[in-house]
Amino acid sequence: MTLPTILIADDDRSIRTVLTQALGRAGYQVRATASAATLWRWVEDGEGDVVITDVLMPDENGLDLIPRIRRIRPELPVIVMSAQSTLTTAVQATQRGAFEYLPKPFDLADLLSVVDRALKQPAALGPQPKAPDPHPDDSLPLIGRSPAMQEIYRIIARLTTTDLTVMINGESGAGKELVARALHDYGRRRQGPFVAINMAAIPRELIESELFGHERGAFTGATNRHVGRFEQAAGGTLFLDEIGDMPPEAQTRLLRVLQEGEYTTVGGRSPIRANARIVAATHRDLRALIRSGQFREDLFYRLNVVPIRLPPLRERPDDIPVLAQHFLNKAQAEGLPVKTIDQQAMTMLTAYRWPGNVRELENLIRRLAALVPQPVITETILAQELADYVIAEDPTPATLSDDPDTMTTVVERHIARLLAAIRESGEEGVLYERALAELERPLIRMTLAETRGNQIRAAALLGLNRNTLRKKIREHGIGVQRRVG
Repeated sequence: MTLPTILIADDDRSIRTVLTQALGRAGYQVRATASAATLWRWVEDGEGDVVITDVLMPDENGLDLIPRIRRIRPELPVIVMSAQSTLTTAVQATQRGAFEYLPKPFDLADLLSVVDRALKQPAALGPQPKAPDPHPDDSLPLIGRSPAMQEIYRIIARLTTTDLTVMINGESGAGKELVARALHDYGRRRQGPFVAINMAAIPRELIESELFGHERGAFTGATNRHVGRFEQAAGGTLFLDEIGDMPPEAQTRLLRVLQEGEYTTVGGRSPIRANARIVAATHRDLRALIRSGQFREDLFYRLNVVPIRLPPLRERPDDIPVLAQHFLNKAQAEGLPVKTIDQQAMTMLTAYRWPGNVRELENLIRRLAALVPQPVITETILAQELADYVIAEDPTPATLSDDPDTMTTVVERHIARLLAAIRESGEEGVLYERALAELERPLIRMTLAETRGNQIRAAALLGLNRNTLRKKIREHGIGVQRRVG
């Protein structure tokens, strides 16, 4: 039996060597080159069962090869790998017809899994080549190179050719509207309007009128016809933010729109065809709201067609330096003085918990850029700024252990802080999951550091199945050192 042949194009010799060895051990024949021209010649000659190509090569951009390959050999799957780990790269790769996009660095196990899927599912069944439109202002709507953000980029890229309803779940300040905006700006409705409505910001008695519009005389004070958000968003995207705060009567009307595809204005009789893609978002646990009778289960399943969990900033600390620099650049572009952050201050930023997420980080950077007279933001300056804005903790309850160094005491203190935050926000049904996640992440990260990224050894130390460990690594956005790229 002839072994499948994998064609590799990457101008980095070390990456070519590692991939060739790994794929060879997995039972594949491999041909590797540093040249896009050589790869193209192999494809023209009918060689290869799967292509793995980098984006930036000396003689040609790997993304430009994909449509040409699809024209002459539509059955040949193309896997794109790139150190340019941005949303734009992921979208371009998908829209041009790539079978899969792998941001560098990546695990060899992930690559082998993608190659196996590519051989079983021909690329001709995937997205058809389509030249992507550039982002309107050539800026990046989402920033981050952590594994968690890379997975979000890939999901957004796969959704660019669909109108599927999306549910974004994430804490306040994490950037849910930015994800919704990216789904619109890179999607096939990008020429239409993007209309947002925050359910928590509108009085309950006005939500139906805001969503669906009303006719003149529909109620006291309705002196003119009012165009609702569904009508405003026709041909584009309607973003329903904080959907968990929608009152029951509005939930019923929204469910009808999603089921029937039409609605009537308040006081109106003629049905209007709905023509907007729905993207919803919430920071609340909708399943807990369903159990308490505050949210309709049937509406949840209509909205939760494609769920996206946006991780809080504390779960992706590797993204904090690039986000901080982005906000410094943004402040400078707005006319604020040029500032830099020294290494010790950046380490402090990375270690901070960021309860307000990306929004809190942006506000802090803007304050520093505007108010700090020194050109370099040092650890001392940052410590004082954080001390001025962090709310003082409540006295430690008398029931806590006396020894401040025991794990029990540390965990109890942290749970006390979580309970205080939940009391303040009114959010319920998340304490167990949040506390467990915040204990698991450092445990797994430190164990991987101890084993120098050896997941088999780490799984043995933790007493976990390796697949379970890999799943938790992805869930918590933990970087692993033993990687390619």
